[in-house]
Amino acid sequence: MGIVETASFPALACRLLAFDTATESTSLALVTPSRLLTLDAPGGAKASTQLLPDIRALLEQGGCSLADVDAIAFGCGPGAFTGLRTACSVAQGLAFGAAKPVMPVDSLMLVAESVRDAMASTGADVVWVAQDARMGEIYAAAYRWQGERPERWQTLVAPALYAIDALNERWSRHASTGSVDAVLAAAALREMHAQLRFRAGPALEAGAAISRALALARLSISLWQDGIRLDAAQALPLYLRDKVALTTAERDADRAAKAVA
Repeated sequence: MGIVETASFPALACRLLAFDTATESTSLALVTPSRLLTLDAPGGAKASTQLLPDIRALLEQGGCSLADVDAIAFGCGPGAFTGLRTACSVAQGLAFGAAKPVMPVDSLMLVAESVRDAMASTGADVVWVAQDARMGEIYAAAYRWQGERPERWQTLVAPALYAIDALNERWSRHASTGSVDAVLAAAALREMHAQLRFRAGPALEAGAAISRALALARLSISLWQDGIRLDAAQALPLYLRDKVALTTAERDADRAAKAVA
C-alpha cells in the first residue's frame, strides 16, 4: 500500500512525524497544518531496512524536511523485540540529530484507537486489547475512552504480559463485577484466539478497525495537544519480558508436550 492522504482532519499548527514497528506491519504518519499523510507497509524483518526510506518518502511527499518537524512520535511497545529496538533507535537518532522532542506511543493503545469509531455502536467505553506476544503468551491492557478532551484515553490496566490462563482468569474477575461494559480488540492472536474466554462484552472484528497508521496519527496529535514532549534520550522501548526466545531444549520440550496432548 502506498502513501495515503486523508482529505479532512482538524487544522493544526504543528508538524509531527510518527512511526510504529511493534508488530509485523510498519505504520507511518506525517501531520502538517494542511495535510495528513499515512503509510501502512510490511514490517517484521523488513522494518529495520525500510523504515528510513519510508520516512524520507513521506517527508518528500509532505513537502517538508526533518528540520521542519516539531516532534517525533514512535511506538514504544509492547511488541516484537526487534521492532521496538528499530523504532526507538530511529526515533532517538533522528531526534538527537535534528534537536527535536519525542513522544512515546503505547502500541496497545494504538490498537484501541484503531477500533474507537467501531466501539460507538457497542455502547461500551472500555476496550481490552490482546496481542500475540509469542511463546504462548499475550500482551494485554484495558483502556477507557473519555472523550476528545482533556484526557481522551485512560489506562485502566497497564500493558502486561500474561499466560493465557492468567488472562482468562483476569477477564473472569472483570466480567463478574458487572461494573462496566467492555469490548475486546484482539491483534494477530492466530491459534491462541480460540483459547481466550472474554466474557465482558463483544469482540470487534479486524475489519472494523481504521488503518493503524491513521490511528497513530490521531494518537500523536493527542499527545502533542496534551503537551507531551520528551528529550531524545527518553526514546526507550517498553519491554515486558527479559527473555525473547526459547532455547532449543525448550522448543523441543514444547513440541513434545503438544504431541502428547
